[in-house]
Amino acid sequence: MTLRQAHAPDQAPDTSRSKSQQAYAWIKERITGQQFTAGYRLVLGAIAAELDMSVVPVREAIRQLEAEGLVTFERNVGARVSMVDDSQYRFSMQALGILEGAATALAARALTVDDVRRARAINEQMIQTLENFDPRAFTSLNQEFHATLFERCANPRMLELVRAEWARLGHLRESTFSFVPGRAAESVREHENILALIEAGAPLADIEHASRRHRSATLDAYLTHEHPGEALGLPTS
Repeated sequence: MTLRQAHAPDQAPDTSRSKSQQAYAWIKERITGQQFTAGYRLVLGAIAAELDMSVVPVREAIRQLEAEGLVTFERNVGARVSMVDDSQYRFSMQALGILEGAATALAARALTVDDVRRARAINEQMIQTLENFDPRAFTSLNQEFHATLFERCANPRMLELVRAEWARLGHLRESTFSFVPGRAAESVREHENILALIEAGAPLADIEHASRRHRSATLDAYLTHEHPGEALGLPTS
């Protein structure tokens, strides 16, 4: 999504408000409407050009949004949209770790050679994205990788729950990897470990545990980055 696409041309700026107030209202509307999703980078110059104003009032607006917790600012990164709801994201990640771990284990014996080959090919695509990292593309491939492994689960209720949590996560944030891009390289290595366990016919409990640890590690990486010192996501043993 570009700023041009997000702008509603039929809504003229309210000239009765200061420019910083106009910028504040414009940005906040797009955050609350999830046009600017969690992790979205707020480029001051681009927003200023879109609103036909200097960067000064845009900067003031972003500072106000930061004070409200809707925006976070990182040195050498800039302003980004904050997580929409930290607690809900955490709960969904914890639930998905348990559900997806079980579904992956239940599907393991039903996977074909072609399934495993496809999952490995997707993981290779993910590795190729690391050099010029695109969190959104990486997340899409990540979901495709995991779906390849759990979709053969014979329990339809389990599949329904896993898919629901994946969809819920999509509403809560654009990509965890926007916040902790360093986690992506670890993630693809863990994917290879899960595939190796499946290919080796490892005990289902080992496959489930590896899958759960993989999900937990992503949550823990986010919590460590955003909330240093807090308890981590799930036990790893």
